[in-house]
Amino acid sequence: MSDEKLLLGEIVAAHGIKGLVKVRSFTEVPEDILAYGSLYDQLDQAVPMSIHSLTKGGLLMALPGIANRNDAEALKGTQLFIKRDKLPNLCSTIEEYYYADLIGMSVILPEGQLFGEVKAMHDFGAGDLIEIQPLGSNETTLLPFDHDRVLDVNLDSGCLVISKPAE
Repeated sequence: MSDEKLLLGEIVAAHGIKGLVKVRSFTEVPEDILAYGSLYDQLDQAVPMSIHSLTKGGLLMALPGIANRNDAEALKGTQLFIKRDKLPNLCSTIEEYYYADLIGMSVILPEGQLFGEVKAMHDFGAGDLIEIQPLGSNETTLLPFDHDRVLDVNLDSGCLVISKPAE
C-alpha cells in the first residue's frame, strides 16, 4: 500500500507575529517529523516546512510564504502526513509497532473469546493507551498499552490479547 498515508503531526496554533506555527509531532523524537521526506496535508498537497526551534509543547516551524500571524492561524488544524512506504521497517525481533498497524485489530481475551476491536491509540504523555470498542457496545474503553494489560500482539493474524478489563 504505497499510497497509504500516516499522520505524523498537526499544526495546533500560530506563534508570534512572523508566521511561525506550533506543530504537535507524533514521532518518538519530535524533530524527526521531517526525517521521512515531504509532508502532505489532507488534500495530498506538499507542505514544505523547516524547524525554527523546539519548545516544551512541540515544534515551532516555518513555512515558505507564511509571513504573518493571520496566515499562520489559517493553518491551524492542518494534519501532516507522509506516505507509509517512507517509514523504516521495524525490527521484528523487538516489540515495536506503528499505531496505524494496531488500529482495527481484533481484541481477544486470554481464553480466546473475542472482546472487541482497537479503535485508536493515544499518548497523552504518561504512556501509551489503547482505545478498545467492546463487541456490541457504542462505548469505548482505554487501557494502558503495557505488558500487564496487552499480553500479546500478532500483526500477522491481526489480533492482540488483553487481560480481562475490570468491570
